[in-house]
Amino acid sequence: MTVNQIIGDSKNQIFANFGKRFFAWMMAPSTNKYDKIVSDRKRSIFANLQGKVLEIGPGTGPNLPYYPKDIHWIGIEPNPHTHYSLQKQAEKLGLNIDLRSGNAEWLDAEDNSIDTVVSTLVLCSVPNIDYTLQAILRVLKPGGRFLFIEHVAAPQRSLLQQLQNTISPIWQVIGDGCHPDRETWIALGKASFSSIHYERFDAQLPIVSPHIIGVATK
Repeated sequence: MTVNQIIGDSKNQIFANFGKRFFAWMMAPSTNKYDKIVSDRKRSIFANLQGKVLEIGPGTGPNLPYYPKDIHWIGIEPNPHTHYSLQKQAEKLGLNIDLRSGNAEWLDAEDNSIDTVVSTLVLCSVPNIDYTLQAILRVLKPGGRFLFIEHVAAPQRSLLQQLQNTISPIWQVIGDGCHPDRETWIALGKASFSSIHYERFDAQLPIVSPHIIGVATK
């Protein structure tokens, strides 16, 4: 019996499919706007990539223009409704991409095989962030790096945090599982990275303005 047969056309599955379709549709026009906000930071953090680079949840491919041309790029994208835009972006840039099935908690890559793992606006939406970080550590080579740009929860007891907590349930439905109130830096600190360096910045966006950018080393 397959997973789909077990789940059937349950309300949860219908809502999940709606969320994926809506998120893919919503991301297409908003990607350029967001990219202008973080473009300088992306250029800085992706400047020296080399070898095998695995990107988790590449979506429609907004990070592809920032990568060096000589890397071996692998993408793990669970939302099939973004694949077409991602492939078109790669063709436009003349990049050969290796798009694989799977999700952030189960990465289709061998142990200790990846030089760099990249995540931008993904850790907010994974079902279990601790499992995801362990999967990242599994595939990274010793000394390999995890690069991340993520929106995170606002400071505790702030008005924005209260708003994030309030709208989180509906936000998860329309945002393909996105949690606007996730304290991602805490999970990073609990994972078994040898070092973690990050800084906070304000992306000047509604609800998800608080961001962190950084590097964690295996």
